[in-house]
Amino acid sequence: MGELMKSVKNHLSLIVALLSILASIQIFTIVDRSIDAYKNNLTNNYSVIIVSQKTLKKQTVLNINSLIANSTELTPDNVIKRLNNGMNKDNIELLKLSLPRFYKLQLKQYPTPSEITKLTKDLFSNSAISKVEDYANVHDTTYKLLILFKNVVSVFSIIVLIVTVLLILKELKIWQFNHSERMSIMGLFGAPVWLRSAVLFRLAIVDAIIAAILAFVGFSYISTNEWMLNQFANIDIDVVIFDSFNDFGILLATSMFVSILLASLIVITHKEEI
Repeated sequence: MGELMKSVKNHLSLIVALLSILASIQIFTIVDRSIDAYKNNLTNNYSVIIVSQKTLKKQTVLNINSLIANSTELTPDNVIKRLNNGMNKDNIELLKLSLPRFYKLQLKQYPTPSEITKLTKDLFSNSAISKVEDYANVHDTTYKLLILFKNVVSVFSIIVLIVTVLLILKELKIWQFNHSERMSIMGLFGAPVWLRSAVLFRLAIVDAIIAAILAFVGFSYISTNEWMLNQFANIDIDVVIFDSFNDFGILLATSMFVSILLASLIVITHKEEI
């Protein structure tokens, strides 16, 4: 009974450690997808306003910088309505002709601060453009917050990865130590290293599969959880929390790779000590 509990404890420790790595990977994937989705949302709402002293053709504006996706001329009617204090029709038409042209530029993607700087410089290279409103301060703050959030999650994931790898190595070392006598006897009879270490690799592979399945069940539940879906809906983004085929394939492959790699390192180290 005691040996059984000890074996279950070893299995459970390895599974939890692997599950921590898989959870970190999937959480980072969700964050990365969320940031990309939020960027797309920002792109649809973000625009650059330019003022020109003459009419600019749409293609002329598009050729200024490859980041520009579309150019729309803004009507001056709203400005004229504010200034209209009983002006006659002729004066209104004259005022329309004297006002500069305003254009709204939509971008292909949410730009980086350096891309905004280059875009502004390229726009001013056109002599007809007298003013560019790129909302740089607001843009830079939002962009830096996105990058900061992603970096924090990345650092957290790396820390979890390092700690769990060390835990897995420790568990495999313990498992190897528990079977060292049997492995030594097999070695005396000329059994190759892979055969002596078969139990270690079987432990690693079985636990890797179990950890991947648990991750699949857990994230499948999270991806359909109403509370979680509402959180994304509240910030108006649509994110694939867990792809049952692609994400599970990545998690299973990662779990198997980490387990077999670490088991191999244990075997190689043990061989050198002999």
